Amino acid sequence: MTIGWEAAVEAQIRAAQERGEFDNLPGAGKPIPGRGLPYDESWWIKSFLEREALPSDLLLPTPLQLRRRVEQLPDEVRDLPTEESVRAFVADLNAQIVAWLRTPTGPRVVVRPVNADDTVRRWRADRERTATERAAEVAAAPPAAAPTTRRRWRFPWRRRG
Repeated sequence: MTIGWEAAVEAQIRAAQERGEFDNLPGAGKPIPGRGLPYDESWWIKSFLEREALPSDLLLPTPLQLRRRVEQLPDEVRDLPTEESVRAFVADLNAQIVAWLRTPTGPRVVVRPVNADDTVRRWRADRERTATERAAEVAAAPPAAAPTTRRRWRFPWRRRG
């Protein structure tokens, strides 16, 4: 019975080839990606992350994601405009940390809430440092040439009126 079934499938494939349904398919003539590499059980996850341009941090367990966010906190709050926005960002992160501490899942990793005052102090110091660097760059830059103003000549025989 399998011989008849295989013959029917082969006949359908052959008919589709004759109609040209397999012409100009994406990837035609290209090698199969990862053909020479050893088998990886999570190949589909890696290809999905690469295709969708998602960060690989999404695969980490919750405590490691939170710890990474705490480590990256100075970089994330650097461009925030006000102290209130920095405090709101830290409060949101602390709420996530406290929620995880209430029902911990995943590996045992030490994650503590962030001190908002220390974060604001560091944010202010970074802003002052960048302002000082900008002022030094402006002072070191050569002065721009003053724009010349053209003098308009008025001819005495031309009257405005």
